[in-house]
Parts: sequence; structure tokens; C-alpha cells
Amino acid sequence: MTPFDMGRARDKGATTEMNPCGACPVRILTVCAALEPEELRRLADIAQNARIEAGQTLFGEGDAADTLYNVTSGTVKLFKLLPDGRRQITGFLMPGDFLGLAVNDHYAYTAETVTTCSLCRFPRRKVEALLDEFPKMQRRLFSMASNELAAAQDQMLLLGRKTAREKICSFLLMLSQRAARRGHKENPVYVPMSRADIADYLGLTTETVSRTFTQLKTAGVISLQEGNKIQIADMDGMYDMAEGS
Repeated sequence: MTPFDMGRARDKGATTEMNPCGACPVRILTVCAALEPEELRRLADIAQNARIEAGQTLFGEGDAADTLYNVTSGTVKLFKLLPDGRRQITGFLMPGDFLGLAVNDHYAYTAETVTTCSLCRFPRRKVEALLDEFPKMQRRLFSMASNELAAAQDQMLLLGRKTAREKICSFLLMLSQRAARRGHKENPVYVPMSRADIADYLGLTTETVSRTFTQLKTAGVISLQEGNKIQIADMDGMYDMAEGS
């Protein structure tokens, strides 16, 4: 039994009693935000809810791209394996993010849960059929895809032109800004991913990531808190360091 099968079994009773889309706590952030009540009901009819534990693979690079996913809680990482066996993390997805879009019939990356996650799963062909009927949903997906492209461009800047300290500061600010857009506190910053995950995202070694965090802590720029949170002591100063000032 796959993680999704187990999640569906646990959630079956709950989902039969309520519209899973109508009850979604992050609906305003997702592709569903563009839909009218009847359109939302149609989408809910093809949705499957699941709760997936940390460290589980949703799909692998090269797998048939037959399913789309919406993250409603938790964090998911996307990565590709390089020819020499190294891993390059290309992004972290948070509640409200959509994943699984593919330009062909196979996924171009692997998706794995960083924390325990709740997700909605949609059959790709059925979603594509709805897009023909719901142009607002199609425009919303296009907008989300454009945001993904902008995020990829930001990561290219991180990987190519910044020092280790600048990369770490930029990464913390990115997480802070994403939290603020979701209506959460921007400081302290919630950092659920491991040092190794951060390293593979920023193009650094795990040792360099740990050393840089220690240097920032020793300098009083950040403090480590319980629950995987990092307090930024001086937000303006953090922006300056991220830009190399």
C-alpha cells in the first residue's frame, strides 16, 4: 500500500462529510481561488486527500506524469539527480503550492516530503478536461507557473553570484517573505529542512552551511529557537548582508 493509499483510508470518513476544497485552509493561495462554487464542487469531485509522513517520495524523476498535487500543509522538496550522483534541490513547496505540472508525459524531477504533509491529489487528465471548461483556472495555473519561473531565476542568481553568507541570508529572507505572503509571522523564520537540504539547494556543502549558521549566530545576527525556527535580530541588516553590503 502506497503512502497515498494509506492517507486516503485514514481520510475517507472525513472527506465524505465535507467538501474538501471548501474546507481547505489555504484555498485562497491555491489554483482553487479562481473558481466559482460550482466549479469548486466539480474540482472537489475528482480530488483525493492524503496525509503523508516526512521522507516519503510522491513521485520520481522519469515517472509517468499522471497526477497533480496541491500542498495544503507541510513542506515538499523537489530535486534532480546529476550524472555524477549528486543531488540538486530545485525548490521547496509550501501550503498553497501546486506541483506535478509537466510539459510531457513524465516528471522532470523527484518530489519528496520534508515534513508530514497534507495534499490533494488530482488525476492529470481530468484536470486538463476541466481546464477546457474553466478558463479562470487555466489563467491561475499560468500565473503560478510564471511564479515558478521567477523563483527558478532567483535560484540561479543564488547559485552563481553570491558568497555562502549571502546565500544563507537570502535563503532565510526568502522563507520569511513566503511566510508573510501566507499570512504568517515573518520572524522568527520557520526552517523545517535539514542542513543537507539547504546545502543541496544553495550549491554548498553541509559543512559550509553549518559553519555559516554558526558565524551568523556568534555575530548576533540570528538566534536558534525551538521548533526549527530562526530569529533574525536585524532584518534590515540581513537584507544588506544578502546583497553583499
